[in-house]
Amino acid sequence: MSLELINNPILVTLQDKGRYGYSSIGVTNSGVMDEYAYFWANKMLGNSLGTNILEIAFSNVIFKVNADTKIALTGAKCEFFINDISKECWQTHNVKAGDIIKIAKILEGNRVYLGVFGGFDIKKEFGSNSTTIKENLGGLDGTKLKKADILPFKEYISHHNSRLKKEFIPSYCDELTLRVVLGYQDENFSQVEKNKFFSNIFTLSNDFNRMGCKLNGEPTLCDIDGIISEGISFGAIQIPSDGQPIILLKDRQTIGGYPKIGSVLSVDCFKLSQAKTNCKIKFKEISLNEALKEVKEFYSFFS
Repeated sequence: MSLELINNPILVTLQDKGRYGYSSIGVTNSGVMDEYAYFWANKMLGNSLGTNILEIAFSNVIFKVNADTKIALTGAKCEFFINDISKECWQTHNVKAGDIIKIAKILEGNRVYLGVFGGFDIKKEFGSNSTTIKENLGGLDGTKLKKADILPFKEYISHHNSRLKKEFIPSYCDELTLRVVLGYQDENFSQVEKNKFFSNIFTLSNDFNRMGCKLNGEPTLCDIDGIISEGISFGAIQIPSDGQPIILLKDRQTIGGYPKIGSVLSVDCFKLSQAKTNCKIKFKEISLNEALKEVKEFYSFFS
């Protein structure tokens, strides 16, 4: 009773909400990059919101189903087939033993999420199934999935399916506005530099992975070259000496010594995770109270 990988994909990892409370020993949070797509997959399947899922970052992934179950596919728009029959994303599908699932070309967005009813029966490490390759933690053996890997699950027979209403399905465009809460180190940036930062249009570079992404644009200059290394939050915007912002994401290092102008709202980081190289990025300042309200509404909606 399992899902079996029958080809060698470029990057497929097992993820969940991540692991928390271990930063003091250098263990990063990790977890799914796009929590919006992740929560909807589990919600449609009737799973708890912390159930593990597969995060698929590139095209051409093929699975064989070895027992009946129900699956959901969310996230990036892609070519998706069951037994060579084209299927829709953002809904559930009943599959049977022997069925072949293929995620082919990714058309819009970056990351596809594939969940099964009840999740995969995989032992947790530090309270999570999330794979962090640089720390060799989580997943099956602390790394990306490969050909012949087996993901066990409990058999489930269903005759019904769920489909997400169109108004809740995101579209992934080539322009993003990310909301930012200024941090306490913003005092090391002059008002001229802060104004420039919020009026500039940046471009998402090729230097983009689960750890973070670097932007290209008019440099934002800081009055100091560095700080004593300190903890880094999800969405923190580091400004290195070249003035090009780096946004830290789920697999970020736990400490760093670059000054930080602020932090991108976590729910906007989920949108960022689906952006492609050369996407245009703008920043918009919001207050801490506004940020707290937005995040509370996001998680309240799903819970």
